[in-house]
Amino acid sequence: MAVPSLQQPSFLLANLKADCVTKPFVQRCQDLVKIIDEFPAKELHPVFPWLVEMIFGSLDGSIIGWNLRCLQGRVNPTEYNTAVDFLLPSGPMMKMVYKLQAEEYRYDFPVSYLPGPVKASIHERVLPECPLYHNKIQFPSSGGQSLNLALNAFEYFMFNFAISLITQRNYPVGQYFSTSDSAYFILVDKYLSWFLPTEGTVPPPPSPNPGCSAPSPTPSSSFQRSPTVPFTSYGIHASNSLLKRQVSHQPMVNADPAAQEIWRSETMLQVFVEMWLHHYSLEMYQKMQLPQTKLEVLHYRLSASNVHHGSTGLPGYPAFRAYQESFNPTEEHVLVVRLLVKHLHAFSNSLKPDPVSPSTHSQTTSPLEEFKRVVIPRFVQQKLYIFLQHCFGHWPLDASFRAVLEMWLSYLQPWRYSLEKQPQGIDPLSRIVPEKWAPFVQENLLMYTKLFQGYLNRALRMDLVSPKNALMIFRVSKVFAQPNLPEMIQKGEQLFLEMEHVIPHRQHRIYLSPTFGGSYLSSRQPTITDTCYKVKSHVYSLEGQDCQYKQMFGTDVRNLVLRLAQLIGQAQQTAKSISEQTNETYTSRSFLSWLGFGSSDMNGSYTGNDLDEMGHDNIRKTDEYLEKALEYLCQIFRLNASQLTHLMANFETARDENGKKQLPDCIMSENKLFLTPLGRYQIINGLRHFDIQYQGDPELQPIRSFENATLVRLLFRLSSALNERFTHRMNAVCSREGFVSRFCCYHLTIPTLAEHSPSNGMTDPQSPRIRLRFLASYRTLLSLLLLYFVASLLSIGPMTCSILLLIGYLLYATVMTLLTASPKPHQH
Repeated sequence: MAVPSLQQPSFLLANLKADCVTKPFVQRCQDLVKIIDEFPAKELHPVFPWLVEMIFGSLDGSIIGWNLRCLQGRVNPTEYNTAVDFLLPSGPMMKMVYKLQAEEYRYDFPVSYLPGPVKASIHERVLPECPLYHNKIQFPSSGGQSLNLALNAFEYFMFNFAISLITQRNYPVGQYFSTSDSAYFILVDKYLSWFLPTEGTVPPPPSPNPGCSAPSPTPSSSFQRSPTVPFTSYGIHASNSLLKRQVSHQPMVNADPAAQEIWRSETMLQVFVEMWLHHYSLEMYQKMQLPQTKLEVLHYRLSASNVHHGSTGLPGYPAFRAYQESFNPTEEHVLVVRLLVKHLHAFSNSLKPDPVSPSTHSQTTSPLEEFKRVVIPRFVQQKLYIFLQHCFGHWPLDASFRAVLEMWLSYLQPWRYSLEKQPQGIDPLSRIVPEKWAPFVQENLLMYTKLFQGYLNRALRMDLVSPKNALMIFRVSKVFAQPNLPEMIQKGEQLFLEMEHVIPHRQHRIYLSPTFGGSYLSSRQPTITDTCYKVKSHVYSLEGQDCQYKQMFGTDVRNLVLRLAQLIGQAQQTAKSISEQTNETYTSRSFLSWLGFGSSDMNGSYTGNDLDEMGHDNIRKTDEYLEKALEYLCQIFRLNASQLTHLMANFETARDENGKKQLPDCIMSENKLFLTPLGRYQIINGLRHFDIQYQGDPELQPIRSFENATLVRLLFRLSSALNERFTHRMNAVCSREGFVSRFCCYHLTIPTLAEHSPSNGMTDPQSPRIRLRFLASYRTLLSLLLLYFVASLLSIGPMTCSILLLIGYLLYATVMTLLTASPKPHQH
């Protein structure tokens, strides 16, 4: 007897849930492949949301799913290959998506998990600018607070795939993974290469039924929102708003079939950009008040004179009180965004040249080629700029900022991803940036100038002695010093600062940004050819009409660069001093002191960076990075040798005759010193420090990390008992004349303690004392074990070895006593 159709889907879903407990991962995937091939869309419909959650995890992070972000091919090759093959753009999962897409099924996605700015605007009844949300918002019929997006199968899959990158999950403790080798990273690369191809066209989706055409997206208007809830757009006049322009850009069912070629590509890119980039902090949100709003206000102000609108007042905008997002991107998140940026550059650079005859343009240009023309300025530029601003302002001052830095530098260099290959014999540093990239530089001016100033402020607060930080400043200066690039940036600034009255009839023009159809690589001239208006449109659309632009090549930034150059020189001197100090320390150690019987530094050494851990080779590389960075900065800002010589001379005067750093910058008062802000900076970055040393009895110091706490306490009790019993005899011996007296004074007294110890009736600090604490050092214990091990190999008994060691130490002490004319302090 056949199972009723209404019960079959739940029966299938129940079996799949049971298999998750009983069957291994690979077998479950094989079963899913058969189910997708054999079952119709009607029965796969209830399985799809559950399967998506099982793969990507739950939206609240409680379910990890397949853990694609931690799945490594070299750790779990079988599961890795199975998961990637199942989720490939041509794999079984996407086949299931297309089956459900053809039947126009809809799936709810909670608005509460959308990015903060989008969620805030929807709750305030303001329609988001991105057409991805248009005609998809569902309001609860009973007046509840839960809002959902009604998405088709492809959109639902991409939403969950993208948001799984930024969802916080409780991964197993101690689980480490490489982002670039994870299954998630590989799948992002596969999806980008499939739906945004640099060669050829997007492969069509497979037909769900033989002989039928491929599924196409349904019109967004087929899903209506409640007419009782008013919804406001960002625009002022619907006839002239960007909103309507982008709605008209959405593919429709009755449109030309060629227009259906890119709907999946555009949807995937919009989802990636919205989920990964449309985030920023509360202060940034309050400052921007939604950048789309400022863009529409700008467009309204500039077009008001054209439409002869009588009213100059603007309606009020909501306060967006619902915004509460706290966004902290991770290094993994930034690396995936960099992958997106690099691929979009390659995708945009694969744009075919326009035909010679403009009249044939509309007949020969495919939708994919038009998409390449506007993909970066329309979909990425604005949100990526805000995302980078947030990272520059909130990322910790450590070496992990390298991921953000490389993403930024990748966006600034689209020529690196051009199909035109440079000759192999040319030095990369001598390659001139082609002039055809000047429009890109000018129409991304803030990406170069304002973000450079943001990094400059970070660099002034970083420890430049650290090799990793030195490498970052070297990378930035090297990129900006590429031949012809500084001139392009300076030309863009001149265009932006050009006076309004230079070009007449401004009131009859509007700013034309790439968002309105501009292009970087096209030889076809847009309607408005005034380049200065493009630059102004770019700046005003991102910063608002009232922005106060600070020139990158202005006096203020130049002074900051000079200050950075001085800090680079100081860092070079500091690294050199540390290297010399390290060499002196190692060469001054005798064999017995290495074993733990000589003097040890109880006051520590410079620990402001990782130079000691990196080794001498990396200290040399640090010096090279800083030297090249200084050279590139001189090229970018045209600094002459006399300026640098003057800066370095001022720094050299701050060093004493021994080449050691003076005290941090202080202000002298009547009784004490007060640190200045410069002095605090010098201490934090290890450029200068106070010469603070422990001046008390070494036996009474706090227990150090390289000492055994139990032995320290036991040896202190033993030495105290010996000193209490033999103190009179040691005093009598040390008070005599002769070699024995000098020998005992040298090894049993620390005269410098008398200068710093108060006279409070306690034991005389200058009296001879037995000090055994040096034996509690792990280095001493390890050295003794090593000596006894070598002695056992040489068939020398432990007693004989101890006697030989004692004789050697007595000979060493005798020589040191004879070389000293008077007793000297000795610290163990």
